[in-house]
This record gives sequence, C-alpha cells and structure tokens, in this order.
Amino acid sequence: MGYKTILVHCDADPNVAHRIAIAVELAKRNDAHLIGVHIQEPFEAPPMLAGASAMGNLFAVFEETAKANLAAAKAAFARAVKGTELKTAWRSEDGYADARLAVHARYADLMVLGQSNPGAPSFVPLDLPETMALSTGRPILVVPHVGAPAGCGKTVMLGWNASRESARAASDALPLFQAASKVIVLCVDPRSSNYGHGAEPGADVAAWLARHGVKVTVQRDVTSDSDVGRVILSRAADHEVDLVVMGLYGHSRLREMVLGGASRTLLASMTVPVFMSH
Repeated sequence: MGYKTILVHCDADPNVAHRIAIAVELAKRNDAHLIGVHIQEPFEAPPMLAGASAMGNLFAVFEETAKANLAAAKAAFARAVKGTELKTAWRSEDGYADARLAVHARYADLMVLGQSNPGAPSFVPLDLPETMALSTGRPILVVPHVGAPAGCGKTVMLGWNASRESARAASDALPLFQAASKVIVLCVDPRSSNYGHGAEPGADVAAWLARHGVKVTVQRDVTSDSDVGRVILSRAADHEVDLVVMGLYGHSRLREMVLGGASRTLLASMTVPVFMSH
C-alpha cells in the first residue's frame, strides 16, 4: 500500500515552497506521480463599484495579478521537481478553487495543501483545507503556513477516539505510520466500552497497527477544559512529533462549515503538518 498519485495545491503563497517540498519528499518515498495544480478564482467586482472605467481598471489589475500568481506558482513547482526523477504533471485552470480542486483530488491518493493564513492576502478561500477534507473523499495533508521540514513523518501522533473518522484517518495514513520511526497513539479522555475503546483504550488500535509492522506506543491523557485540540498540540510538542494524524469531524451544508472543536483548533493553531480524513 502506498500513495501512487499525490496532488499538491500551488498558489502564490510566499511559503508555498515548504508545501511543495513535503509533497516532493512524499512522492519520492512512495515512487508516486506528483501533480501540481493551480486554480485561478474568477474576478468578482465589489458591489458598490461605480463606473465602467473603474471596473475596467480593477479588472486589469486583477488580470495582471492573476498572471503573476500563476507564474510564481508554476515556477515554485518547477524548482522543487528540477533534478528529481519523479513523474510529474502541471495543471492550471480557472474556476472556484474549492470546487475544481475537489475534482482533481478524487483522482489522487493524497492531497497536500497549505494552512489558511488570515494575515496574508490571497485569492484562496480561508476554509479550503476543511472543505477539501470534507468534500473529496480523500485524505489531505495540511502544511502550516509558517512551513515545516520536508522530511516530516519521523515521529507521528495519531489522535484516536475510536470513531469512524479516526479509523478512516488511521487507515489512510498507514504508509506514513509504516515509514515512521515512532508512532504514538494518543487517547484523550477515553472511556472503556465494548462499543468503542474496549477494555483498555488504545490497545486494540495499537495491536492493529503492530500487525502492519508499525512501531507504536499508547498514551492516555485527560483534559479539564474539553479542548482536545490543545491537548493534542501540547503532547505533540512534548514528544517532538513532526506529523499529527486525526479524523476530521464536521459537515458542510450550503457553504456553512461546521467543525468539531479538536478539528477547528488544529486547523487554526497547527505547529506541525496535520494529516486529516473524513
């Protein structure tokens, strides 16, 4: 099992090189086909803009910026794959990023994209990572906007709560677990149950991972304020984790994104790449 087609979202983010470098490293590790995708969002005029002249000037600026963004994204991808023996492809099209990327992602094993950065101007929707995880049926790897080492995945933490979502994430992340030097299963506020965690929380998933050749340890933790995401981030720092794996909890209806607390916390405050499935 491995990721044979990896998709990386390429935009004009100043730190896009970190994201592409991680995708390149994963593609090398899995002997995968790497696809860079750039989506240009359509022009949308401000509702109170007055006059055809002002509209024309604004559209001219938009077109100039869009061309520069495409050139920057394409150049960043070309630099990252230069000198490698990877099979690569470049795709660029106009449309809404959340809709078009979702289509491309369904024909890949893994999508790599960046964490939203509210402090940086961008054409990319701020909720793009969660939209992709909830709508594509594919796992995503979200890279912090401050960057991360290309060789992430040496020490991996699985956030486990015995749910459907965490089971899906664990299964989708098996190639990452198998390549890791250390895997930590973190159970926060687990409750023993025949219908969930079992008599010894974390033991069943650890045994399942071990059968796949994964070197795994289990840690159980508690939280007093119910912010599981903060606990995950804290334990990741304690153990020098360089990749977190977890299920994404939530749903999207009529463009209104509703996420679980842990998912929301990690997407907003991640310090290492986060692998998510829904």
